[in-house]
Amino acid sequence: MSTEQAGGDNLGWTLGVLLRAYQSTVVAVIGDLPHGPRGYQTLAAVVGGEHPTQLALAAHLGIDRTVLTYLLDDLVEAGLVERRLNPADRRRRRIVVTDKGERTFRELERRVREAEDRLLGALGADERETFRRLLARVAREVQDIDPVTDPCDVAEEMLADGR
Repeated sequence: MSTEQAGGDNLGWTLGVLLRAYQSTVVAVIGDLPHGPRGYQTLAAVVGGEHPTQLALAAHLGIDRTVLTYLLDDLVEAGLVERRLNPADRRRRRIVVTDKGERTFRELERRVREAEDRLLGALGADERETFRRLLARVAREVQDIDPVTDPCDVAEEMLADGR
């Protein structure tokens, strides 16, 4: 079957195939982290430290604030993050990673990166880095256009629909 017959130049088909493969690959290496890939992305954002409040974190991740509250509750219960008083505004809490959360994230980050490299094995190392950079650039632009859509919900909906 040629690339054209398999839909290889169709962006929707291509993204769907990659999304399904990514989902199954990453779920396998993340293990029992609360909320799976969504928990991993949340932990990554907290470790990055660029979105210290729950509101900023929700906006960055495209997750409804109420959903994020439950997700963070589970990460707090697992000892991976903490809610701390914000000295600049005591009405708000800062979300910070714990030492355990930092160690857990670094190990998961290594495993996820290895899984991603296997998934993108058709590309050379330089091509994989270029691909990641280009995808990140497009994702940032799309997030600026439609910041309220939860990317995890879109992915789950597409997977449920068999796309």
